Amino acid sequence: MDYEKLGLKMGLEVHQQLDTNQKLFSPCKCQLTDKKPELKITRKLRPTQSELGKIDRAAFEESRRKLQFIYESYDYDTCLVEADEEPPHPLNLEALDVSLVISTLLNMQVVDEFHTMRKQVIDGSNTGGFQRTGLVATDGYVDTPHGIVAIENLCLEEDAARRIGEKKGRAIFRLDRLGIPLVEITTDPSIKKPEQVKDVAYQLGQILRSTRVKRGLGTIRQDLNISISEGARVEIKGVQDLDLMPTMVENEVKRQINLLEIKDELEKRNAQVHDEIYDVSEIFQKSESKIIERALSQKGVIMAVKLGGFIGLIGREIQPGRRLGTELAGYAKKMGVSGIFHTDELPSYGISQEEVEAVLKFMDASEGDAFILVADQEEKARNALIEVQRRAKTALRGVPEETRKALDDGNTEYLRPLPTASRMYVETDIPTTRIPREYLEEIKSNLPELPDAKKKRIMETYNLTDDIATSLVKQDKAGDFEKIMEEVKDINPVVPASNLAYTFKELRREGCDIGRVDVDVLIEIYSYVADDTIPAQSTPTIIRDACTGLTPAESIKKHGLKKLGEEEVEGIIDDLIGSNETLITERGMAAIGSLMGMAMKKLKGKADGKLVNRLMKEKLIKLVDDR
Repeated sequence: MDYEKLGLKMGLEVHQQLDTNQKLFSPCKCQLTDKKPELKITRKLRPTQSELGKIDRAAFEESRRKLQFIYESYDYDTCLVEADEEPPHPLNLEALDVSLVISTLLNMQVVDEFHTMRKQVIDGSNTGGFQRTGLVATDGYVDTPHGIVAIENLCLEEDAARRIGEKKGRAIFRLDRLGIPLVEITTDPSIKKPEQVKDVAYQLGQILRSTRVKRGLGTIRQDLNISISEGARVEIKGVQDLDLMPTMVENEVKRQINLLEIKDELEKRNAQVHDEIYDVSEIFQKSESKIIERALSQKGVIMAVKLGGFIGLIGREIQPGRRLGTELAGYAKKMGVSGIFHTDELPSYGISQEEVEAVLKFMDASEGDAFILVADQEEKARNALIEVQRRAKTALRGVPEETRKALDDGNTEYLRPLPTASRMYVETDIPTTRIPREYLEEIKSNLPELPDAKKKRIMETYNLTDDIATSLVKQDKAGDFEKIMEEVKDINPVVPASNLAYTFKELRREGCDIGRVDVDVLIEIYSYVADDTIPAQSTPTIIRDACTGLTPAESIKKHGLKKLGEEEVEGIIDDLIGSNETLITERGMAAIGSLMGMAMKKLKGKADGKLVNRLMKEKLIKLVDDR
């Protein structure tokens, strides 16, 4: 695809948890727990008007789902602030400090005062129906292999509650994550190529890791904003895999192109979305469809809407394995129904051709008209079809602005409408915090080392290859490596560096518990190498054992890894020479290559290769000369 011609524009939002002692507005620890909850709180949330009297469209749609929210709480791991039963405590200044460091590293202009705002969110992720957030800095930039990308804003805000599950109209959240400080970094829409967005995300991630941020799964989240010139801005939430980003961009561009083609075809057909919702339950009283039979047996209804001129387009593919019908179903499912039936896939699912024709006749449909069916309780079915009508009307105009959820296959699905400015209003319970200029100067004079500078320094200091140094920095192992080098003298830097860069990666892939191998264990292992107790080649074996809780000394004993003395090595070489006299007679000194291979295989790394080579050469020279 010609992305420049299509007018592709992308922006990136990165949300990163900060590693502080307490939450942003409460004294609770910033840690998750899997303990059985000690208290459960039940809430319902509803949207409120902004200061200008407007209701945010995303909040309004969430309210139509009429979900009940259950919050799991604890006596000591959470407190009344998270439960929205106590006013927020003063701003965590430690979190503000970290956000100022990050802002400075991103070349941003820091504000004079930090003002806390409320961002309305009623999907249940916040007990009060809003998230507290504040602007820290603006107008920065990050340099990438594809050029400079502008950073528009950096905000400091509360993380959301942790979603545990949903069943029967009740969504369950845990309050342990709610309130953990995080920074939200937003770029401008100047990213133009799918590969570039991956580079920007990686660069931002590396800068963040040079500061005091949390590590591990779920501590950093990326959202993508994508649009093409004839399409619309779409926000893709929860992009976890950086390698999947380019594919996700390509699929979203294809989706928007296909939706625009569908719009053009609908225009040619003078297509129309009819407002009437039909109750067609009588037609399906004897249906063989299990889904319809179950709905009717539970006193539900079968309802339908007519889409004039849509025939053949609902089943058209717009993303790999996903169709326009999938989009319509996504809107319907937000209202709690399990799915929809549409004309392009019928007869099927137990619905007969006669039933399809009966519905079309009941609606007084014309040739080229399609219908959507929903089987559920009346209120849910009606609300779902209202959403289907709304999405179908948008298809007449092209691509809707919306928030979508990232899927593991590189596709996306509908989540909610894009939020508007109507959801922001001032937090009156928290005073502003002044940020003195002299304090910023102090921060600038004590900035952490950036990843590229660290990589270059350890390459030059320890004579490492670019690949090893890059892996150490990327995997956040450079600090452990330097501590090992500081503590263990006379160790070849390549040994611990290659273990940290490659061995740990392999062990993680195999499912080993590498968390049990801390830097102190590694220092002990490399001390055995440095004092010539064990060969360097045996370190992966000892590290693997350490993942199971075995100490380095126990692993050395278990595998018999201690190096042999010179006399023992000499005895093994004598045995090899004695059992290969024919080979030596035929080849003379040229037999040394084969003999060395036999010796190293027999020694299994228990002797230094240089020592073995020297002894082997001395003995062969003497033997050949004597003959």
